[in-house]
Amino acid sequence: MHSKDNSYIHSVHVAGRIWNISVMLLLLAFPILLCVIFETLPDFAGLGKGLLATAPMYWAVSVIEVFTYVPMLGAGGSYVSFVAGTISNLKLPVALNALEQAGVSSSSEEGEVVSTISICVSSIVTTIIIILGVILIAPLSGVLDSPVLEPAFAQILPALFGGLGVVFISKNWKIAVAPCILMLILFIAVPALNAGTVGIMVPVGVLFTLGMTRLMYKKHMLD
Repeated sequence: MHSKDNSYIHSVHVAGRIWNISVMLLLLAFPILLCVIFETLPDFAGLGKGLLATAPMYWAVSVIEVFTYVPMLGAGGSYVSFVAGTISNLKLPVALNALEQAGVSSSSEEGEVVSTISICVSSIVTTIIIILGVILIAPLSGVLDSPVLEPAFAQILPALFGGLGVVFISKNWKIAVAPCILMLILFIAVPALNAGTVGIMVPVGVLFTLGMTRLMYKKHMLD
């Protein structure tokens, strides 16, 4: 890469680390501030037991997500996504669609810029929609709570991923067969798996797909 490219990537990492650390400190500041205001301390024994039961899972997921999302989102897009959240439900589909429309790879310099811009715009639009939703939710609550519209709201995410899935599956349907079968079997055989497990199932699906794709490549099944 040219020095100009290195300078851009370096600035992305510097800004990304600053903002991620800043957000982490802000999140920690709220419980600390409550302890200061009310002059109390948490039950460290209970806190330790809770962390012992939940933290290892989130540590594992966080490591897996870095290796899963960064190659698809790029450096800048990953930093923004890890701050803004809702990666698998929103940021990832937005970035992949933008890269598809621009006809560039996420590993290229152009893809890095396209992915970052699309995720930033998505975050801004999401914030605006949330603000408008908070303002308008009261007069529209009767309409939105209507039983007639309830089935439609339940299908928003499946419709989003279905539309994206058709585009990417159609490019190489052989690669998509194995992970689709795996997820169908898992979700049918294990009813406990639901939307709350997406943080684990997405990385699992990605790793499984990579393994199966490599196996199919060695067996010359992708020719």
